[in-house]
Amino acid sequence: MDVASLADLLHETAEHHGAYEAIAPPHDWWDWYAAYFDARQSGSTPDDADAAADRYMAEVGHVVVSRS
Repeated sequence: MDVASLADLLHETAEHHGAYEAIAPPHDWWDWYAAYFDARQSGSTPDDADAAADRYMAEVGHVVVSRS
């Protein structure tokens, strides 16, 4: 991945994490970032990557949110 593409994906990840952070209890942001980033690099859509990161945080970090 070239630097510009990496920067774009990091920016997207930051934007999506902002929505998560607004409703989540205290957590380590880098855990959510890593799960989202990994999902996007594996071909997931942004919405699917949100869900994957949320699942990761619930299962591993015991940080559960409701996006309803």
